[in-house]
Amino acid sequence: MCIRKWLRLAFFNLFIVSLAGVLLRYKILFYLPWIDQKNLLHGHSHFAFSGWVSQALMALIAHSVTSSTPQKFERYNKVLWLNLACAWGMLLSFPVQGYGLISILFSNGAIAAGVWFALLLFRDVKTLPEKTVSHKWFLAGSVFNVLSSLGAFSLAYMMATHHSTPDHYLSSVYFFLHFQYNGWFSFAVLGLLAGKLTEAGINDTDNMRIYLLFVYAAVPAYLLSVLWLNLPVYLYAFVIAAVGMQIAGCIYLLRALYNAWPYLRQVLGATQHKILSLSLLAFTIKIVLQAASVVPVLSNLAFGFRPIVIGYLHLVLLGFISLFILGYSLRLLVPATRKLAATGVWVFVSGVILNEIVLMTQGAADIAYLAVPFSNEILMIIAIIIASGLAMLNLSANDVKKGVL
Repeated sequence: MCIRKWLRLAFFNLFIVSLAGVLLRYKILFYLPWIDQKNLLHGHSHFAFSGWVSQALMALIAHSVTSSTPQKFERYNKVLWLNLACAWGMLLSFPVQGYGLISILFSNGAIAAGVWFALLLFRDVKTLPEKTVSHKWFLAGSVFNVLSSLGAFSLAYMMATHHSTPDHYLSSVYFFLHFQYNGWFSFAVLGLLAGKLTEAGINDTDNMRIYLLFVYAAVPAYLLSVLWLNLPVYLYAFVIAAVGMQIAGCIYLLRALYNAWPYLRQVLGATQHKILSLSLLAFTIKIVLQAASVVPVLSNLAFGFRPIVIGYLHLVLLGFISLFILGYSLRLLVPATRKLAATGVWVFVSGVILNEIVLMTQGAADIAYLAVPFSNEILMIIAIIIASGLAMLNLSANDVKKGVL
């Protein structure tokens, strides 16, 4: 299968993720005894990670690495099929049994797909005649993807054996989330972006500086997620260092983007340019929020109020990662002239922005012990808006008989 077909499958999966999101929001408001909210949430999140983000990023990375020899892309089909099958297996099994035998088997299968992909990637990059900074981002991201599985294995063990403590449970959750969000997802996206920066004439020295700052910060930055454990002072020093490196890396990245922006605007076109601008704005906000969490009072607020945690996770997954994938791959998916696709894109983007505004408003209100009237109803309407935009985008993509690139 070609890159466009894999992207169509990934965007269809994102539509399914959005439908599960609508159902979760509906369940909060209305009586649905046949749905277990917690189990459905597990299916929703696992499918979002594997069926949408990992599926799309694996396909885009494979396409990038094999661009000089397109026939080699076929090597990745089996691992992409395995990841897709396991993602759907988790979507169907988690709502039924939660962390049970079947769902854990599919979860382990998705982890195996990540390991397999990493091995293929390392082999292919090793044989490339010219290696770029972009390839370093990809390789580091695939390592963090494998590393995140330690958190998943820990969670599966605790769920299956019913032996856990709140600290161990949360530490495992945040370990998995950190190395997925700030490791695999972010490094894969920044690797794709680094490729565009190289095309725009940004030199390898600047690109390498950005990469090194983020890669050195990645592991100690996990401690930002567990500050509530009252870390010893010497570990807190690592946290400060990680935050400093991330801020420096973000500044260098924004400077490189500023220099490359005329080229990117010309090459990408107006729609993709605007979407990527929003994605990189979300990334910058993410870095600022992570830096702010070093302050103990702010850290306690962030981890103490669920809407803020959900808002942050959606900021990264939807605002940064998903919008970047959409902006980066839109021309691979549908022609820019299709009005239905353009409408769907902006309906989806509007829903993402509104969702973030409402979640953060809800979080701020919770801190002040205030209630936002009809917030759950508004969030369900926004979930429907997001799903509607994705439905239009998918219909437009399915109507295209021949790929653009």
